Amino acid sequence: QVQLVESGGGLVQPGGSLRLSCAASGFIFNLYIMGWYRQAPGKQRELVAAVTSRGSASVADSVKGRFTIARDNAKKMVYLQMNSLKSEDTAVYYCNARLGSVDSWGQGTQVTVSS
Repeated sequence: QVQLVESGGGLVQPGGSLRLSCAASGFIFNLYIMGWYRQAPGKQRELVAAVTSRGSASVADSVKGRFTIARDNAKKMVYLQMNSLKSEDTAVYYCNARLGSVDSWGQGTQVTVSS
């Protein structure tokens, strides 16, 4: 059974940084594409960044140059380093594990960017 547990969210001022972590268990981590999504109030969930099992990463245009995704296959962890945060980055951030067309989700962690 796929389990994903996010941590690291919180309140940060504009221009600040946060690092989100996702601990994975219950599946063969190396086989999955891992990603981070976010959902702001009243908006659809959107892809923020993803990384393949081989470490090939991609990020959304809206966060390019500010956010970085990384994974540690040995520890079964995936990270999202978020720098130069803006108010529009405020959302619930979800860890995602994808194998083929099957998605699994964590419970989400709130990120609030506000002064």
